[in-house]
Amino acid sequence: MKHLNTLLFSFFAILTAPGVSHAQINGGNHVFEFLNLPPSARIASLGGQLISVSDDDVNLAFANPALANASMHQALSFSHQFMPAGINSGYAAFGYHLDKSNLTLHGGLRYIGYGTFDLTDATDEVIGTFDAGEYALTIGAGKQLYEKLSVGANIRLISSRFESYNSLGVTADLGALYQDTASLMSFSLLLRNAGTQLSSYAGTRQPVPFEMLVGMSKRLRHMPLRFSVTYRYLDRWNVLYDDPNSQEDLFFFPGSDSQNSGNDKIDNFARHLVFSAEFLFGKKDNFRVRFGYDHLKRKEMSVNNLRSLAGFSFGLGFHISRFRIDYSRTANHLGAGISHITISTNLKQFTRPAAGIVE
Repeated sequence: MKHLNTLLFSFFAILTAPGVSHAQINGGNHVFEFLNLPPSARIASLGGQLISVSDDDVNLAFANPALANASMHQALSFSHQFMPAGINSGYAAFGYHLDKSNLTLHGGLRYIGYGTFDLTDATDEVIGTFDAGEYALTIGAGKQLYEKLSVGANIRLISSRFESYNSLGVTADLGALYQDTASLMSFSLLLRNAGTQLSSYAGTRQPVPFEMLVGMSKRLRHMPLRFSVTYRYLDRWNVLYDDPNSQEDLFFFPGSDSQNSGNDKIDNFARHLVFSAEFLFGKKDNFRVRFGYDHLKRKEMSVNNLRSLAGFSFGLGFHISRFRIDYSRTANHLGAGISHITISTNLKQFTRPAAGIVE
């Protein structure tokens, strides 16, 4: 295990403490990084971020609790990711709406299993095996305060185990959503994973992956298309990875030398952005085609002098009878990608109204 850096007490401390610095955006700086994995195939295909679209998809409430709404009542969803090296991850979610308080509740369990490893002694002799895994239980609620404004909050209990090392943690999300139905646009603000470790692996507490995000979505009126843009890491500016052995490419133009462009600020700004598009076909949007692009992932996961689709994602979604099936494929690296499948339904569709009594 890598040694990690400082403790993030809460997002309030981050926002108010003077002179607080942030680590670079790369692996090994936080515990519980699995929380940043997309909870569903739909979100994965849209660049891994979707915080400004509100519909009947209960998985969206994990991404932003302000998206929880009445159409998620009795919605049930199961997702699973097939990751490289035999790693498996998934998320199960359920939603329930309370009419009297106009409050939508949701809950979900996230898991990731890293597989089985050889346990060795100081002489590298195999003396057994061990496994590793992490779990997160999320409970949240969303409420529409005004005609165009909704808010929500999640709380998340986390358990992590690597061989004999264990850690517990708690994080919270706070979100807000503004929807303008006249222009078919929505805007969101999200504070994600504010929290801390309750117990550490080896006596030293480490930071959780807190971040602030803003998002915008727009559905075109005369075309079956909705596009979204998410700006990540609003709480920090520099997200460049300072690798002295690499030559950064100009944004969107692999192979060009950024040393000649002299515009690292543009590249740094672009790394904050995630772009996505969702085509919705059919009278009830029953068939969907999705694309996403994450510039930060592309820059950090690409191999120098080799072209790849790192940072790009795509997916499909369709209805079959009472079920919605979503599939995504994410090109995380030249050598491997991630497949993601989600099966969703609504329990209301399996209940029939009671037959009338004929006297």
